[in-house]
Amino acid sequence: MQQKVILATMSLGIGGAETHIVELALELKRRGVDVSVASNGGVYVATLESAGIPHFTVPMHMRRLTYMLRSLFMMRKIIRREKPDIVHAHARIPGFICGLLKKTMHFSFVTTVHFDFDVGGGLRFLTNWGEKTIAVSGDIMKYLVENYGTSPDDIFVSVNGINTDNFSPDISPAGIYEEFGLDPTRPIICNVSRMDDNAALATRMLIEIAAELHTRIPGIQLLLTGVGDIYDELKEKADTVNTAAGTSIITMTGMRTDIGAILAAGCLFVGVSRAALEALAAEKPVILTGNQGYLGLFTPEKERAAIDTNFTCRGCELPTRELLLLEIVRFFDTVSSDEKKALGHFGRELIMRNYSVRRMADDCLRAYDAAKRKKYSVVMSGYYGFKNAGDEAILQSVYTNIKESCGDVSITVLSSDPEDTKTRYGYDAVARFNILRVLKALRRCDVLVSGGGSLLQDYTSTRSLLYYLFIMRAAKWMGKKVMIYANGIGPVNRKANRRRVQKVVSRADVITLRDNESADELRLMGVKRDDILVTADPVFTMSGISGDGILHLLEENGITAVPFITVSIRDWQGMGDFCESIASICDSVHETTGCNIVFIPMQSDKDVEISRRVSGMMISPSFILEGRLTAEELMGVIGASEIMLAMRLHALIFAARMNVPFAGLVYDPKVSAYTSALEMPSAGDVTQFNREYALETVLMLLERRREYAGILKLKSAELEAAAKEDAALLMALLDER
Repeated sequence: MQQKVILATMSLGIGGAETHIVELALELKRRGVDVSVASNGGVYVATLESAGIPHFTVPMHMRRLTYMLRSLFMMRKIIRREKPDIVHAHARIPGFICGLLKKTMHFSFVTTVHFDFDVGGGLRFLTNWGEKTIAVSGDIMKYLVENYGTSPDDIFVSVNGINTDNFSPDISPAGIYEEFGLDPTRPIICNVSRMDDNAALATRMLIEIAAELHTRIPGIQLLLTGVGDIYDELKEKADTVNTAAGTSIITMTGMRTDIGAILAAGCLFVGVSRAALEALAAEKPVILTGNQGYLGLFTPEKERAAIDTNFTCRGCELPTRELLLLEIVRFFDTVSSDEKKALGHFGRELIMRNYSVRRMADDCLRAYDAAKRKKYSVVMSGYYGFKNAGDEAILQSVYTNIKESCGDVSITVLSSDPEDTKTRYGYDAVARFNILRVLKALRRCDVLVSGGGSLLQDYTSTRSLLYYLFIMRAAKWMGKKVMIYANGIGPVNRKANRRRVQKVVSRADVITLRDNESADELRLMGVKRDDILVTADPVFTMSGISGDGILHLLEENGITAVPFITVSIRDWQGMGDFCESIASICDSVHETTGCNIVFIPMQSDKDVEISRRVSGMMISPSFILEGRLTAEELMGVIGASEIMLAMRLHALIFAARMNVPFAGLVYDPKVSAYTSALEMPSAGDVTQFNREYALETVLMLLERRREYAGILKLKSAELEAAAKEDAALLMALLDER
């Protein structure tokens, strides 16, 4: 069935964004899309209508209340009559108006962001970036994430597509020479710009240095094209320069649609943005300078910087008249004809490779498809953002499994350190203790995913338990579905807390647990459900680094000798002389087998200290894998060890995932539950620690390493398959909404 799209923009006058929209409309039309455009009109309306693309005149070009109300009513009427599948808005005002209509009308809504708009003075609230947003460069994507909290999952990075037939070295400039009395034997500098105060700095500077250019480059001609709020002011200045020089140095063409021919007439272009891209397509050397920055003559060395800012020079040094004057003079005095020709070829090849209209349309169609698909929204609640490798591995695993199973889904993570979560993983995150933001995220979601990990326990504190129960209660109060995702339950010791858990968990829509002991514990609390499913810890779907990556990591930490065993310990109350015993065991293992000892801190800010303490008690050499490593890195190092001796549950799970035999140091029932389930030996309870028994267990494990590795290989494969069931159950729950 033919797709129907309305492109909504402010106007169709001269400008980079306007040309972008026209080219997009023409390409969509060529591809069989039923496309129309709504705007306040302008010179490009005739181009659209001659191609059979309808145009609806709507005054979306001004921020006055009367214009916006009128536009709102007109767009509602147009959308109701045309029944588009997609409304694609460009610029803030059309986005705001169409965003309001989206709330009550049935259409999918996409926007393109061409600029970094001002967010001050409440303007942030006059903005709607749609269900999917197209950013015309990487820095615009970053701007959207940082200033509007837009999820990276909802942003498509595209380009300003250039029609390389309309902007080509094959276009003849003869008509332009004749119309404006230009001498093609003398140098001509072109500039094309929207002549508003916030866009025409390059134009203004060219006028201001024109007299000096005329002195230093005799016969120079400036061909300046565009209109805008300051056109009359600039025209007056240009006329003054021409009068003083007694010749026509500056030609101002006003509004033109034959930009390809204008650019063909020049031998150098000065400016930024889309017009600079069009000049490159026409094989013209370009000096990049504009209101937001200065890059100078565009050469291959400046390609990355230009692309990253969409050829706007955002964040570069600010332009000055002196900089621009020197660069232009240097270009004409020192750049040879062959070098100029090479720059022209390089520019056009860049456009052909990276800035085609075809790619721009492809990106838009992908965004349309994503916006039209059924959209899901999930909030993830867990022990995230605390720099605990096990819980961070849970976060990564659950996030990845949901994305792979559920297609188009946006995920918001409740994190103790949302900036770290965003920076480290690229996940959308809000502060878990910012209740207003948490409630806002819950209100927007379809399903709350609570887990995994041992969230529902009061051994560490009742406050933690109450937090997770509150999040689930709040979601249910808002009518949202709740999934308890691969949780470990308990211990919950206080009677009041057991009643609280029973009451909240009983109302969950889906309950999956990571072990049978957790299911038994829920039943003992009085949760009477026959649909509780035991799956597996999500980390059984994760893989560690391998090969050269492990060797490099070991070398960085001074670990050169193999074989080695890995040890993961944590501080815990009531351990007595546990540290001395572990140090003695490690010395005995080294003396008996020659294996080195590598300590693996799973929570870098807590486990390093006790690892150092034990290491300091040892006679034999040992190593501590310090620094904050990724879960994949830790898993890879554990995978390279002979065996593992560990307290932390996810250290054991990392070992199991990598088929490395382990002995559990039991400080919590969950550790004994997993060692039993995986048919691995226990090295004893850390509060009643028996050094001789533990040493005997470790030496036995080393001796029978191959046998236990075979057991883990089978168990790990089973648990991986079970862990993948959770995401499938979530998908079914989302489909019920």
